[in-house]
Amino acid sequence: MTGKYDFNILLSAVYAAFVFCEIPSNYLCKVIGPAIFIPALSLGFGAFSLAMAFVMTFKSGIAIRFMLGIFEAGVFPGIAYYLSRWYRKDELGFRLALYIVFAPLAGAFGGLFAAALLMIPKFGMVTSWRMIFFIEGLMTMTVAIIAFFLLSDRPDTAKWLTPEEKALCAARSKSENVGAAVVVDELKTQVFLSCMFNTTSIVVAVIFLLTNLTVHSLSFFLPAIVKTIFLTMSVIHLELMTVPVYVVGAIMSLLLPYLSWKTGRRALWMTLSAPLMIVGYSIFVATNNPSARYVGCFFIASGTFALISFSNTWSAINTTSDTARAGAIAMTVFGGNLGGVAATWSFLPQYAPHQLPGNALNLGTSTVLLVLTLGLWAWQNRQNELREQGSLNYLLEGKTREEVAAMGTKHPGFRFRT
Repeated sequence: MTGKYDFNILLSAVYAAFVFCEIPSNYLCKVIGPAIFIPALSLGFGAFSLAMAFVMTFKSGIAIRFMLGIFEAGVFPGIAYYLSRWYRKDELGFRLALYIVFAPLAGAFGGLFAAALLMIPKFGMVTSWRMIFFIEGLMTMTVAIIAFFLLSDRPDTAKWLTPEEKALCAARSKSENVGAAVVVDELKTQVFLSCMFNTTSIVVAVIFLLTNLTVHSLSFFLPAIVKTIFLTMSVIHLELMTVPVYVVGAIMSLLLPYLSWKTGRRALWMTLSAPLMIVGYSIFVATNNPSARYVGCFFIASGTFALISFSNTWSAINTTSDTARAGAIAMTVFGGNLGGVAATWSFLPQYAPHQLPGNALNLGTSTVLLVLTLGLWAWQNRQNELREQGSLNYLLEGKTREEVAAMGTKHPGFRFRT
């Protein structure tokens, strides 16, 4: 890479593919089934990761990165959707957090693992950074192939569950979905789209956009941020200084969703997470003191990773069917990846080393995120009050049983979960 913005362009290639493929991918996940679709995506992602080891030109690098984005686009929303088939709404957030925690853990130990891979003797043209893509691509493909044989599409097709356990899973799911006659309904495009564009899905998508902007800014540029703080450290020492930040992020990404699960509240813990990010970026904007800025990194990591779980859970649990959840999650992650695109351009070379514009941007987005969370929380509580008062019961008049079942979140018996 020789151009001023080559690094940003390579990062953007992945997220451009995410934006185009996110929603169609989750639609296909519903059509094909997550037990086949998710491993297939992972296999393709691993294959193109391996292909990155043989890239010779900048243009071919962009093409391979775009293909990586096509296959990776559906993995996270697919997993969130897949987990929603197995767990009740109050259980989903923490289970999703158990997957998301590997994002900060990868940040903490990915660099150290990469350093170990660089010590492997070269073969052919595979050496230096190429070795990282080659080995990690092979590992991903291996896990994907194993997953084809281990994953069950949903509880009623799981060979390792007894008939009684399958019946219990079905009863648990139906009991909290108003008007639901089956656990996994037939795909209806209208239901998929209507849940993509309802109030909750749209607002949460914007919240996740703002969250992802901060998450990816931290992931992409934390080493550069740490370098501006500790100007005389070696590359290895700089890598080690990022580890504590990610470890704290990993702990909080589990602790806050766990507390959310046990208290049955999501919006409350989201409103407590956002101020941590605001404090962190306020420090970055207010001072160039190295020690203070390093402390700010911990505040940012403490709030931002937990919001990934909260955002996707909030949209997924405010639905009434399997198809609706697929649509809601697709919209949420679509919004998140718009934030990923913005993040790749939030820290530019000409603003180094202190990156005031990027830090000010993240301070602003963290503040807006807090306002949107409070606003949606208030709106959902008001909707629940109207339903308790019977103000929306007129919507049931003259409807057949099938029409009532298709009302989704508009059903007067539905209660938003905050």
